Amino acid sequence: MPSFDVVSEIDKQEVDNAVNQATKEVMQRYDFKGTKTEIKYDKENIHVVSDNETKLKAVVEILQTKAMRRGIDIKSLSVGKIEPAAGSLVKCDVKVLEGIETEKAKKLTSAIKDSKMKVQAQIQDNQVRVTGKKKDDLQEVMELLRGLDFELPLQFKNFRD
Repeated sequence: MPSFDVVSEIDKQEVDNAVNQATKEVMQRYDFKGTKTEIKYDKENIHVVSDNETKLKAVVEILQTKAMRRGIDIKSLSVGKIEPAAGSLVKCDVKVLEGIETEKAKKLTSAIKDSKMKVQAQIQDNQVRVTGKKKDDLQEVMELLRGLDFELPLQFKNFRD
């Protein structure tokens, strides 16, 4: 029986490269000279610290631009709330979203079931497996999911015939 997996993955090396490029640009820009701006990446979150809210928003924008150029979907970077930090600084955490949460997986499976296609969808860990009798049905499900907005990037893997 043909099947495929719906996943939401991100290349962590590309995120690291985007953070490094953003750090280099911040260090070279004139408007950031003498500021205490820094970007740190720890595999799940990107921590951004700066002198004021305006500079922090500029750093986050630089980070998003670098991520887009490296092929990372902006939906996978969730910008958190700007909070005050020690020493009159402000901080913000940018969460790197990976995997499909249970709530969103339930929405995915219900959207597939509501489409009345002859396929089954089941949640497995942080992905959704879709099985059907025909490849054409599975391709229709892929088109359906591409057309809907689930606020996270979706990839289709392990297509088996």
